[in-house]
Amino acid sequence: MKMSEKLANPAPLGLMGFGMTTVLLNLHNAGAYGLGSMIIAMGITYGGLAQVIAGVMEYKKGNTFGTAAFTSYGLFWLSLVILKIFPAMNLWETPSNYAMAAYFLMWGLFTFVMFFATLKANRAIQFVFMSLAILFFLLTIKELMVAWDLTGIAEISTVLGIEGVVCGLSAVYTALAEVLNEAHGRTILPICPTNK
Repeated sequence: MKMSEKLANPAPLGLMGFGMTTVLLNLHNAGAYGLGSMIIAMGITYGGLAQVIAGVMEYKKGNTFGTAAFTSYGLFWLSLVILKIFPAMNLWETPSNYAMAAYFLMWGLFTFVMFFATLKANRAIQFVFMSLAILFFLLTIKELMVAWDLTGIAEISTVLGIEGVVCGLSAVYTALAEVLNEAHGRTILPICPTNK
């Protein structure tokens, strides 16, 4: 006789890894502090590895969306760390602003399409994906502004930093809501489910 195996929901792990790391990086983008080892460490561990682990766990549950999202964004964080530390170690040249604009644009397009996969999910996860797509497009604009030597770079950095903090906090909220609601068996923090 085979015992049924109850699998835990890996989404809160992935959302917390994404959300906390996004908040910390975007506080830097908004000018609160420099880009230091704290952000790099979070990018490798919680933003990167934790999300990849969550993506693998979503695969085990048969969730294609969760697998694609968490694994992709975990690898995004790892690739962003590599783009920052390898040039500093003289292993590769620093990517141009045009290259970084293309990088963020591709992530923005991916995220925007993934947003449409959330339309049958709850409103909280929809907000996470739409605000993340906006963040990637703002990062693209900033890189192009730097490449074209335009004014207003400090202002766009502040705006995208604030928007990134909001995006990250929305992911943290969604993760905590899923944990608390499941732990208590009732709605503690609403996530506004849609009609499926």
